[in-house]
Amino acid sequence: MAGHDTLIALAREAAAKAHAPYSGFHVGAAVESADGTIVTGANMENACYRLGICAEQSALTAAQHAFGLKNVVRIAVAGGPMRGGAVVGDDVVTPCGGCRQAIYEAAALSGHDVEIVSASAEGDAVEVRRISELLPIAFGPDALA
Repeated sequence: MAGHDTLIALAREAAAKAHAPYSGFHVGAAVESADGTIVTGANMENACYRLGICAEQSALTAAQHAFGLKNVVRIAVAGGPMRGGAVVGDDVVTPCGGCRQAIYEAAALSGHDVEIVSASAEGDAVEVRRISELLPIAFGPDALA
């Protein structure tokens, strides 16, 4: 498996490719599979705000296509405002509620308590948690059986 630094670097690269003309807040995510394959995604805003896509959702969609949600073991998230052509900021970026739900779906399918590496834009502030910590008492596929 890749180290945290590698995943954070890939998430930061993805954040630089975000389409965030309305919020100016660029977020990237990198999702790692059990076999070490990594895919990335970035937030994609839309003038109809409701139609925007979070970086985590973008990366999870790429993960489903590349190796399946059932193989997701870790996700890194990083981002911040774009200034002077670079994504900057000291605050750690964590998944929103909807993204936590999407990550939980992957966790439920994989049987892994997915690790979430949250980083600042420059990757120097990092927090590591599990989805069970970020979304306790989650609603998932088993509730629909």
